[in-house]
Amino acid sequence: MSLTATQIFDKIDRSCGTTSDKYTTAQKTVDVNLAIDDVYSIALKSRGWNVDDFNHTKEPFITMDLVSGQRDYHFTYDEQSNLILDIERVMVLDSTGVYHTISPVDQQADTDVESFIDGQDSTGLPNRYDKTGNGIFLDPVPATGSVTLTAGLKVFISRQASYFLSTDTTKVAGIDGLCQDYLYLKPAYEFCRDHGLTQADRLYRDLQDSIKKINDRYGSREKDVERRFVPNIESNR
Repeated sequence: MSLTATQIFDKIDRSCGTTSDKYTTAQKTVDVNLAIDDVYSIALKSRGWNVDDFNHTKEPFITMDLVSGQRDYHFTYDEQSNLILDIERVMVLDSTGVYHTISPVDQQADTDVESFIDGQDSTGLPNRYDKTGNGIFLDPVPATGSVTLTAGLKVFISRQASYFLSTDTTKVAGIDGLCQDYLYLKPAYEFCRDHGLTQADRLYRDLQDSIKKINDRYGSREKDVERRFVPNIESNR
C-alpha cells in the first residue's frame, strides 16, 4: 500500500518508541526524503524501465529545439525545475514530422565513433548520441535546413522525486507501493542505532529485506524494447 506522510511518521515513532517531541516532524521529514533518494538510487541501478515519481504532473520527457549545426545539448532540470537524474531515450524529429529513436553509443569506449571527435562535423539527421555528464552529443551534426527545428529533440528522463514537506499529511510517496516500508525503516533504524536502542538490530534486518524487495520490484520490470528471437544452435557431432 502507499503510505501518507502522517502514516510514515507514525510508523517511525512506533518503531522507535518516540514522539514528535523527541524525534521532531521536521527531522523525520528530512530523513524520509533521504530514504526516498535511497530508493531511487537502488531502483536506478536495478531498473528494467524508467523510474519516475507518480506525484509529478508532467510526463517524464522534455523537448528541445534542434539547432542546425549544434551537436551538444545539455539538460539539468525539467520544465517543472525537477533535477534530471538520467537520460533514458532520445528521439529526433524528421522533416515529415515523425520522431525516430536514435541509438546510444559511448565515444569513450565504443568503436566507429571517430565522427564525434574527428573535427569534420558531418551533417545530416542524427541517428545516434553519446551521453556525457548532463548532456548528449548527436551524430551526425543536425542539418535541419533552417536555423532551428522546434521541439526537434525529445528526451525521456528519470528525475528527482517529489519530496515531502514537514506540513504534508495526506500526500503519499510516489514510489512503488510495495516498497514503501523502506521509508520508515531507514529513518527508524538510523535513529535507534544512533541512540543505542535495542531494536536497531531487528530494524536493520528488516531494512535489508526491504532493499531486496526494491531490487526485485524495479529490476523485474522490463524496458519497452523490441524482443528478438535468438536461435539456439546445437551440434549433433
